Amino acid sequence: MNKRLLITGSILGILSIILGAFAAHGLAKLIDADAIKTFETGVRYQIYHAFFLLILGGTSFVNLKFKKTIFYLVVFGVLFFSGSIYGLATNALSGFDFKTIGFITPVGGLLLIVAWTVMIIGIVKNKVD
Repeated sequence: MNKRLLITGSILGILSIILGAFAAHGLAKLIDADAIKTFETGVRYQIYHAFFLLILGGTSFVNLKFKKTIFYLVVFGVLFFSGSIYGLATNALSGFDFKTIGFITPVGGLLLIVAWTVMIIGIVKNKVD
């Protein structure tokens, strides 16, 4: 599980850098400044959770059961939260109206909050100091 956490965190980090560069250099000419700012919010939360997975993969303060739960919460949380933000920010460029699925943004945010909460519970329940 630690290897999966570290690999996924690394992939999310790489994609964050690519998407951030794309927003700064490729999208700037295609969408307005507010949409760029929105897109960058998705990138920022994605990189935060990439670091979260990297830290989690390198710690022994949370057991395997909690790590698995956190892993899935973060993956789906980032997909729903950041992914929907990317779609909403670039809505004008797409034939699909991302506003129709905009309700998944707060669902993704909730999944990310729950992931952090599960980590706290896992740390508290751990008998090792």
